[in-house]
Amino acid sequence: MKKTLITGAAGFLGSHLCDRFIAEGHHVIGMDNLITGDIKNIEHLFHLKRFEFFHHDVTKFVHVPGKMDYILHFASPASPIDYLKIPIETLKVGSLGTLNLLGLARDHGARILVASTSEVYGDPLVHPQSEDYFGNVSPIGPRGVYDEAKRFMESITMAYNRHHGLDTRIVRIFNTYGSRMRLNDGRVVPAFMGQALRGEDLTVFGDGSQSRSFTYIDDQIEGIYRLLMSDYVEPVNIGNPDETTILEFAEEIIKLTGTDQKIVFKPLPQDDPMQRQPDISLAKEILGWEPKVHRSEGLKKVFEYFKSLSHDELWESHREFLT
Repeated sequence: MKKTLITGAAGFLGSHLCDRFIAEGHHVIGMDNLITGDIKNIEHLFHLKRFEFFHHDVTKFVHVPGKMDYILHFASPASPIDYLKIPIETLKVGSLGTLNLLGLARDHGARILVASTSEVYGDPLVHPQSEDYFGNVSPIGPRGVYDEAKRFMESITMAYNRHHGLDTRIVRIFNTYGSRMRLNDGRVVPAFMGQALRGEDLTVFGDGSQSRSFTYIDDQIEGIYRLLMSDYVEPVNIGNPDETTILEFAEEIIKLTGTDQKIVFKPLPQDDPMQRQPDISLAKEILGWEPKVHRSEGLKKVFEYFKSLSHDELWESHREFLT
């Protein structure tokens, strides 16, 4: 039986990865310090003998006994609200956390996949973004704590691959949505749906002309799994090239939810990217992967999920962190 460690296991992507690797017959070790993750995302796995959970911060020394085949490093705040509140922790998990897990992979002879992001492209001057574009990132801007943590993650991962011969993979994840997202995490899909369900006006930053491309969780997990099992070591974009403006997206949400909320406009945050669309030519060629779930279908599924949340979950305020 293959043994797989997944960090950030109680988060949105991490919890779905736990489900996938359990379904693939792996023994899964989930690891999370629960600073942004939620234990309820994985509690349905606790009765399984093939699942273990370690409450641990990967920026500290990581030890996992026994054989290890795969490591997937998904521990990190991923929403602007979170990483702007805990900037040091965000930088540490991308740097020290990645270093610790690369060392663990080397000790065990395991293959490691690290979760990078489309944010390494910053506010891009090239559109759509392909893997050979180096990006347009401000290292000292407020969003730089996330962007540069991920850029460092990619650099040290490739250094371990070249210098130590470590078996590595790098996925650049574009905007992804699905069940288990926190309504209050600040990302646009849960933000709009939460506002619609609470009867609030939908908040659009800037004039809404900035674009995003949204990938349904099932498609994202499939792409990540295929990349891990491939022989390709350099970064690969996994995202949906179906681009839309934020204003158009807000109008889609109002139509989907059957609400009559107004759209209100607020100033665009500093360094917020104006365009985001993946070039997935490499994923198609190397992995035979492309998204299957159309946005209209995926949004219906995630809206049903958000409608099922309790009153307390629907009205939960933004998390506060002790730092």
